[in-house]
Amino acid sequence: MELALAEAKIAYDKDEVPIGAVMVRDDEVIARSHNLKEELNDPTAHAEMLAIRQATEKLGGWRLTDCTLYVTIEPCPMCAGALVQSRVDQLIYGAKDPKAGAAGSIINIVDSPDFNHQLKIKLGILEDKCSNIMKSFFRNLRN
Repeated sequence: MELALAEAKIAYDKDEVPIGAVMVRDDEVIARSHNLKEELNDPTAHAEMLAIRQATEKLGGWRLTDCTLYVTIEPCPMCAGALVQSRVDQLIYGAKDPKAGAAGSIINIVDSPDFNHQLKIKLGILEDKCSNIMKSFFRNLRN
């Protein structure tokens, strides 16, 4: 999660919403990213989506079985759906997102028995650090 937080800090410094993501397989980092919506002018350029794209390129296929995604903030519905579609095994996230969370806060796409794939979920890892970078970013944005 420390690596994901480092990615979130990069986003923060670029005036992007500070969310970072790291994809791991067999204890090896295979992808890492941060939000780039503003820089790329792309509403799909979330940290999770970019990490998924990098991981599939590195592995040479769309199935990310045996992979774990570490992300600082609970994924939104788009990212949660992409995690299910890409067959990621586990999601580990730092802080909940009470406004857009789709891994337990508002809805739970990643663990829904209605889909053909479910992810294991672990949350609250470095929660204060993950939450505080978001709070700081939005406090500064309002000022």
